[in-house]
Amino acid sequence: MPVLELKGITKAFPGVLANDHISLTLEDGEILALLGENGAGKTTLMNILYGLYKPDEGEILVRGKNADIHEPNDAIRCGIGMVHQHFMLIPVMTVTENVMLGIEPVKNGLFLDREKVARRIREISEQYGLEVDPNAYVKDLPVGTQQRVEIIKVLYRQADILILDEPTAVLTPQEVEGLFKILHTLVQKGKSIIFITHKLKEVMAIANRITVLRGGRSVGTVLPAEMNPEKLASLMVGRQVSLVVEKAEAKPQGMTLEVKDLFVRDDHGNLVVNNITFEVHAGEVLGIAGVQGNGQTELVYSLTGLLPSLSGTIHVAGKPIQNTSPRHILEQGVAHVPEDRQKHGLVLTFPIHDNMVLCTYYLAPFARGVVLQEQEILATSEKLAKQYDVRTPSVFVNAGTLSGGNQQKIIIAREFSRPIKLLIASQPTRGLDVGSIEYIHNRIIEKRDEGTAVLLISSELDEILALSDRIAVMYKGQFVDIVPAASVTKEYLGLLMAGIKPENAPAAPSGQRTIEVDL
Repeated sequence: MPVLELKGITKAFPGVLANDHISLTLEDGEILALLGENGAGKTTLMNILYGLYKPDEGEILVRGKNADIHEPNDAIRCGIGMVHQHFMLIPVMTVTENVMLGIEPVKNGLFLDREKVARRIREISEQYGLEVDPNAYVKDLPVGTQQRVEIIKVLYRQADILILDEPTAVLTPQEVEGLFKILHTLVQKGKSIIFITHKLKEVMAIANRITVLRGGRSVGTVLPAEMNPEKLASLMVGRQVSLVVEKAEAKPQGMTLEVKDLFVRDDHGNLVVNNITFEVHAGEVLGIAGVQGNGQTELVYSLTGLLPSLSGTIHVAGKPIQNTSPRHILEQGVAHVPEDRQKHGLVLTFPIHDNMVLCTYYLAPFARGVVLQEQEILATSEKLAKQYDVRTPSVFVNAGTLSGGNQQKIIIAREFSRPIKLLIASQPTRGLDVGSIEYIHNRIIEKRDEGTAVLLISSELDEILALSDRIAVMYKGQFVDIVPAASVTKEYLGLLMAGIKPENAPAAPSGQRTIEVDL
């Protein structure tokens, strides 16, 4: 008997059929990968299973019995736990307080027993290698550690069926490897896991079976041994997907971005960018590689006006921009694709058409004095949505209702459609499916070939190698080295990312870089 069965699940939203009679089974003690494009219906299906949405049709069976799930508490009582793609944490609360929400133990009949929960968190942390300080405030934790808190919440509730929605999207390769060990341990102890991802390499490595969704329907369940990344990509997208970034040799021109002796402190006063100097020329891509947390985020924040620099200079096309406002920097021809699209890239409660003009709404033709020209905004937004393949029933839909890939395409459309000299793209494909990755990579290379200077920040080495003309490796707030992308190996970059600089860099074979589709 399967531990879980979904039969004919159907869910429609205004203008969108998200799930169209989807059926699947989860066996006891297996990892079932749920694979599909952004917007294929994966998250909607799992939100139904977890009680966040009510299906229009269909039924859910847990261990052969009909499960009446109307809210998350019902799912938890059925032994179902979910780790969400976008964190369900309260930033101003501690780790302990977040974990105990909804099942608060008390002592002496009056007081919350935080100590008891903290002890259990430490036990879980030690058991599964999820080191977290129970007393830390969530707002002070890096993204990767917040992800661990979400996993601990599920383990704390002793779920037998675990749903992990894009759990590796914010993890480093080392953290992903550790997570996979945790999942194997859970399965060995009788847990069953639904693993939602876009990353084909992860699917091949972790899954016992793979169910593929496309356009809200199930297009098949396959075994990893029967597939390869190319077949999976075609099954997921419905067409052949190129796994190679095709680009001509760069033709760098004048200097666009010049950074000298830059020092930056984070919000806690720690020196996170330590005396960095570099430049980016028009018509080239400079990639910044490194394990997340080595100052890349703060470097980008200082370049885009989100964080003041302590000292040093930043010039764009010869004009100083350090410690000025984000609007002033944008007006100098700087485009920014932020690593956190929901926090810094979009206003989720605004419709798509407003998000499309966030940088230019006050300029002609979108404004005449203080009066917005609504028809011009709508016409431009509809044109950009079509041009950049934003899949939505209309531009009046709020950005927060779209899938992660379509949210990213709104940002790409907005930033790429205005005149720019410098493109700062930070983790531009994080959490995206292979079709969206292919699309965004091609747009970045198009911008480079148009003469735009591109600063690419990514924790994915394959992405850095495929797109960059030069690569800077960042470690503990400093550049360990800057090397030509065409003549460096992934292994050498890995050493640099660990702060080790060998005397001789091994040469890589020339030619195209193949992107592994687990990006």
